[in-house]
Amino acid sequence: MSGLIGRNLLAGPEPDVAADAGYPDAPARMGFFTDTSVCIGCKACEVACKEWNAVPEDGLEFTGMSYDNTQGLGADTWRHVAFIEQDKPMGNAATGTSADGTGMRWLMASDVCKHCTHAACLDVCPTGSLFRTEFGTVVVQEDICNGCGYCIPACPYGVIDQRKGDGRAWKCTLCYDRLGAGQQPACAKACPTDSIQYGPLEELRERAAARLDQLHDLGVDDARLYGEDPEDGVGGDGAFFLLLDEPEVYGLPPDPVVTTRDLPSMWRHAGAAALTLLGGAAAVFAVHGRARGRR
Repeated sequence: MSGLIGRNLLAGPEPDVAADAGYPDAPARMGFFTDTSVCIGCKACEVACKEWNAVPEDGLEFTGMSYDNTQGLGADTWRHVAFIEQDKPMGNAATGTSADGTGMRWLMASDVCKHCTHAACLDVCPTGSLFRTEFGTVVVQEDICNGCGYCIPACPYGVIDQRKGDGRAWKCTLCYDRLGAGQQPACAKACPTDSIQYGPLEELRERAAARLDQLHDLGVDDARLYGEDPEDGVGGDGAFFLLLDEPEVYGLPPDPVVTTRDLPSMWRHAGAAALTLLGGAAAVFAVHGRARGRR
């Protein structure tokens, strides 16, 4: 506990999130590594997530821009498979050529809550509905959510959302109930290509670095890791990705920063301003008091 004193717990590297959340004998931090280079867009992860967690149907409305019929993460979509069409080769491969001579490649990626090291949604929750588990994940207790919605704008990724007709906040729990029983999350269990990999976060980071080197050796120079760096604006993500293009192509922010990072500084400045205001008021009363005494 003494190591927490004098440290900004809202930003920066955080080697043991579970211990800082009050779990002295926590297991290794668990998470997701999603390798988008082997995602085939089958949406088995979306179906498995909905079935296991009893997530309601989300409309199944096509965007008109691709074969994507879930559009994005939300209260009723905890896993979202993006379909991105590009006229761009990958590594030493050529784009597929259609009858009219135009080329195209697919980028497919299964997005999910990032289970941030510094989770702003958790920081701003007034009821304790959002909490950190012993596995380092971030979970919503929907039975004590009051629907205030503070967590919605706090998330730098736009993941957490309120359910229509319900008002409460919902998002991926990384199948907390399955983790407690020694099982892997439903989406990772269902993934046929191991695009979604589950395990201890440090092991996943090593595996991701090796996969990245492999792709670079194959000429896929655009391949990069996203969310794996403990030095980034959210202290590293518990669910990170290997991407084949810029984050913006996948609808991800290029440099996410935890929205509560500057709260300590803001409170210090607010306190200083309040003291200055009180000092000024006291000086005014003191001057007027002496003036009345001379009369």
